[in-house]
Amino acid sequence: MAAEPAPARSIAAPLRAAWTAGRQALSRAARLALDIALPTQCVSCHEPVDGEGVCASCWARLSFIERPYCPRLGIPFVYDPGPDMLSMEAIASPPAYQRARAAVRYDDVARTLVHALKYQDRTDLAPAMGRWMARAGGELLSGADMLIPVPLHWRRAWRRRYNQSGALARIIARQSGVEVRGEVLRRVRATEQQIGLSRAQRATNVQGAFQVSPDRQPEIQGRRIVLVDDVLTSGATLDACARALLRAKAAQVDVLVFARVVETR
Repeated sequence: MAAEPAPARSIAAPLRAAWTAGRQALSRAARLALDIALPTQCVSCHEPVDGEGVCASCWARLSFIERPYCPRLGIPFVYDPGPDMLSMEAIASPPAYQRARAAVRYDDVARTLVHALKYQDRTDLAPAMGRWMARAGGELLSGADMLIPVPLHWRRAWRRRYNQSGALARIIARQSGVEVRGEVLRRVRATEQQIGLSRAQRATNVQGAFQVSPDRQPEIQGRRIVLVDDVLTSGATLDACARALLRAKAAQVDVLVFARVVETR
């Protein structure tokens, strides 16, 4: 008589499986209905797209940065000048960070992607952008101890609700296995938008804006760090971040961005 409850258990398992399958089917149907009602559009040209926000035509227009490029700053060369040849920028004004890499040039399509992620809540673009960054920064990530996204000041973070650099860093972490440490570096002073400022004004604007608090310095000491941001323009913000980390005794700081401005000569 003690064995009578067994049939109830044998019936419950198929019922749970059927319930789970039914919920999954309803979820797929709901997503399909939403895609039909509101088809995903390419963030650049606004044509319907099946994917992560960029159509094949606009993807082909992205200018991915490949070798040859400056081994220090990642600036692409027009022709191959030979191994270990530095760019004029790296020789004339070397930054505090050791190396920089970018996935693409900051052209029209890249600008649209960055602005959509940054200002239009298009967090669905972060996975593709982060994967391209992980590919471009493979040599930096292979020896890195941690990823640190460039922080926002708390007031700007409150207005935007998220940090686009942090969203990209989390995708890169999944691709590379390098952990994200988003609380180590802080922006302690609110700064003006860098847009429209000269190179010298950009450097002055972010001077002293970043800090590693004393209680977090042991986490930094002797570590190889990759700073993550969306765009490298003059490099002033990333240079200020690198200086703050090096003052906290980081062993080395590299930079990985989605896009970088490349001056045509």
